[in-house]
Amino acid sequence: QVQLVESGGGWVQPGGSLRLSCAASGRTFSTYAMGWFRQAPGKEREFVGSINWDGSRTSYADSVKGRFTISRDNAKNTLSLQMSDLKPEDTAVYYCAGRVQIGDAWKAGVGFRSWGQGTQVTVSP
Repeated sequence: QVQLVESGGGWVQPGGSLRLSCAASGRTFSTYAMGWFRQAPGKEREFVGSINWDGSRTSYADSVKGRFTISRDNAKNTLSLQMSDLKPEDTAVYYCAGRVQIGDAWKAGVGFRSWGQGTQVTVSP
């Protein structure tokens, strides 16, 4: 298990950029696949993207592909989500999550069991 804490959320205008961070504690971070998810008011939580244990592979939802970039620094136990060209529909609470990497299910956002508390992102004029 890893403990996860997100930061970096806030308000941004459409077309703007924001960078979210997720600090992890625990010795297993470097062996975990990590992901970002989001939940808008009245909607179910949805997969945003994920990254494998060493950062060599990523996977993104179609809605954010080309605009969002996930990266990780295993030496610092941190996960990042760089968001650009933000749209009002990106408004949501963003969560980082982790899972033991077995196979490729992490690419679809499946099986994530360790979750942070979330950080709010609001995109509006």
